[in-house]
Amino acid sequence: MTAQYTVTVLGLGAMGLPMAARLATRLTVHGFDIAEPRLKLAEEAGIRTFTSARDAARGADALLLAVRNAEQLNEVLFGATGVAAVLKPGAVVILGSTVGTDAIPPTVARLAELGVSLVDAPLSGGPKRAGEGDLLIVVGSDPAALDSARPVLELLASTLTVVGNKPGDGQALKTVNQLLCGVHIAAAAEAMALADALGLDQAKTLAALEAGAAGSFMLSNRGPRILEAYNEGGAEVLSRLDIFVKDMGIVGKATRAAGLATPVAAAAEQLYLLGQAQGLAAADDSAVIKVIAPAKRTGLTEG
Repeated sequence: MTAQYTVTVLGLGAMGLPMAARLATRLTVHGFDIAEPRLKLAEEAGIRTFTSARDAARGADALLLAVRNAEQLNEVLFGATGVAAVLKPGAVVILGSTVGTDAIPPTVARLAELGVSLVDAPLSGGPKRAGEGDLLIVVGSDPAALDSARPVLELLASTLTVVGNKPGDGQALKTVNQLLCGVHIAAAAEAMALADALGLDQAKTLAALEAGAAGSFMLSNRGPRILEAYNEGGAEVLSRLDIFVKDMGIVGKATRAAGLATPVAAAAEQLYLLGQAQGLAAADDSAVIKVIAPAKRTGLTEG
């Protein structure tokens, strides 16, 4: 890996900026964001910034995208000011988002007309792990395209799992992953609400659960934020609640297409939908506890 390899990162938000900063330690990184303060932060991290997405993408070896959904993916690549038209033949688009499998075939076909490949590489881990190169990334990709994307993926991932040799395979595995994550967060919220209803100290309860058979990564990661969700300011937004509205919707669509009953996932999806309807869409996903128990009964105490 050398600085001669150029990767463009579009969107320098909570995930985009730490990923770009991590990549800039070894590669040449171009960045674009519509928010001027984010561009200034990027420049301080050694990222070359541009005033348009097209200018940032022109001439890059790889384009790293973290978009909200399939519609935004299509707009960023093929819209009126889409960047696909300026990508050089041989470049790779690395899709780090969860958009579902349906969006992948038409995207692959349109990029192929331009001599560009898609590497389906949905990632997870949060901003802190992104900056440390400690992300989980699952990949579905043609082997040649994957080789072209490796300078980016290997800098960002501590766990890089190639699940298939075609785009769409990564989305499929990430759909399974999000089913579990969405259920685990909802279950953790229910458990913490029950602890409060039973008059238990939630922080001490969480510590005890983490140490036993009920412990899990998601409980340890979201548990403290679930407790913070009752505070006036709520938990810091690291993963918006409406992301799980989207992701559990993708899960539901996939399971219905497969004719597979997933009643637990469906119940979790309803909690996120209720949270969105109650004005919590932009809150951290840990705020789902407010759907279950809108107010604490015993008061937040420290363990």
